[in-house]
Amino acid sequence: MNHITEIRTVGVPVRDQDRALEFYTETLGFEVQLDVPLPQFGGRWLVVAPAGSAASIALIPESDGNPAGVDTGIRMASPDAKAAHQHFLDAGVDTDELLEWPGVPPMFSLRDPDGNRLYISQV
Repeated sequence: MNHITEIRTVGVPVRDQDRALEFYTETLGFEVQLDVPLPQFGGRWLVVAPAGSAASIALIPESDGNPAGVDTGIRMASPDAKAAHQHFLDAGVDTDELLEWPGVPPMFSLRDPDGNRLYISQV
C-alpha cells in the first residue's frame, strides 16, 4: 500500500511573514488558504497558493536550521511566460532573464523579498 498520495505543501522560509504574504498575494496573485497563529512555531501557519492549485506554499518563519534566501526548487506554471516575465520586471521583482530554447518551454526565475528563488515556465 502506498501511504503517500500527493505533494500538498512546500515550506518556504521567510524573515517577515507579513511582507512575504503581501508579495505572494499582491505580486504573484496567490490566495490565502490558511492563516492561523502558531506561537510555538514562532509566528503563524500561513499557506498560499494560486487559485485552484492542489499544491501550496507555507510561508514559514526562518530559523537557525532553516534560513531564508534559498533556491526553493519550486516550479510554477504560466500560460504565457514571456508576458509574466515582463509583468514581474515592470513590478520591480528581482527577475532573471527569460530563457527561450528550441523545443523547451520558455522559463525564468525570480526571487521573493527574502531572496528565495522560484521558477516559472510556460505550460
